[in-house]
Amino acid sequence: MRHIVHFVNVSLDGRICGPAGEFDWAQVGEDYSELSFSLQTEDTTLLYGRAVWEMMAGFWPTADEQSDHPHTVRYAPIWRAARKVVASRTLEKAEGAELVRSIDEIAALDGRLLLMGGGRLAGAVAAAGLLDELQIAVHPVVLGGDHAVLSGAARLGLTLRESRVLDGRVVLSTYAGSR
Repeated sequence: MRHIVHFVNVSLDGRICGPAGEFDWAQVGEDYSELSFSLQTEDTTLLYGRAVWEMMAGFWPTADEQSDHPHTVRYAPIWRAARKVVASRTLEKAEGAELVRSIDEIAALDGRLLLMGGGRLAGAVAAAGLLDELQIAVHPVVLGGDHAVLSGAARLGLTLRESRVLDGRVVLSTYAGSR
């Protein structure tokens, strides 16, 4: 059975990256780090859109060689070992990942899928009624720009399941999804 969780970091103004696409603002403390590890179990497939995939694939394969941050050192081998699926109509290949081209192909996937970031893909997944859970980590920064959380999604009624503060600065809210 398929279960799609969308986990996304956002600014106070609801943006998932800065105006130029930058993602240098997320605040990763001990609580946040532990949350990220709890989201990804051994049977979790990571699901990305093209833009987030390119960012992740450009860093995580060798992240533990580039940084000594405890979160990075611990997460890099987990990321490398995880099954990854990339949704893109334009990529020719996604080294180390499976490529899907449509929402129908995403709907056909089985198991627990963790959709990381990606406003357009998340919006399409939500619009198709495939979103089971939404976890939003709101960071205390204002970014501006036009990169919204669920780009292109129509009005959604979600149910708040939990809200808590991570590391005294990031608010995590978990909602039941659109299915």
